[in-house]
Amino acid sequence: MERGRLILFPVPIGAEEIGTSLPAANLELLATCRTFIVEELRTARRFLKKAGYPFPIDDTVFFELNEHTTHDEIGNYLDAIERGENIGLLSEAGLPCVADPGAMITKVAQRRGIEVVPLVGPSSLMLALMASGFNGQSFAFNGYLPVDKSRRAAAIKHLEERLHREHQTQLFIEAPYRNNQMLEALSTVLQSNTMICVACDLTLPTQYIRSLTAAKWQKEREKVNLHKRNTVFLIGE
Repeated sequence: MERGRLILFPVPIGAEEIGTSLPAANLELLATCRTFIVEELRTARRFLKKAGYPFPIDDTVFFELNEHTTHDEIGNYLDAIERGENIGLLSEAGLPCVADPGAMITKVAQRRGIEVVPLVGPSSLMLALMASGFNGQSFAFNGYLPVDKSRRAAAIKHLEERLHREHQTQLFIEAPYRNNQMLEALSTVLQSNTMICVACDLTLPTQYIRSLTAAKWQKEREKVNLHKRNTVFLIGE
């Protein structure tokens, strides 16, 4: 029997209309899957309904995979593939497996020799980098920085050193309710001429993307409220 495939389905990161960020071919491929591995069940069900999934949601099999899932819990997640069925992997938003717990199941699939199919879709990291005006030839995503103020300041300084030593753009994110504090830290800890890009609400009507020096952000940061808005921060040259 021919094996099925693990298909990695991107999910909109905020666009109101699915068609503005996902190719029609992606939505057609959803119909080849009756089993999905998802980060959050409610979000996944909502996405499938909005995407025109043709089968009853209640008859669809879902496995949850999030930051709390252990390797021992995912042993049977890919069993349907051995029976010739495709399985879809859905992120909460954006690309599966990039800053996303889905990487855990993709690793298992690769080790078992299962075909993994990545599909085109939106990435907040790449969209932010594209619009920043910073170096797109060499860049690094650093996830979350420390919450503790002194450790966070040290991490920011370390990233700045890498930026100037390697001419490498540095990207990172923060919990949305701490975004304003992060921008304040960046504008005060970094050298005055180091560039900071704030990319917020990407693909939404409220999208905001601006690159300024740390010195200019000290004056401008009070004019923008990033509280509880999905934001990517970049430092560059």
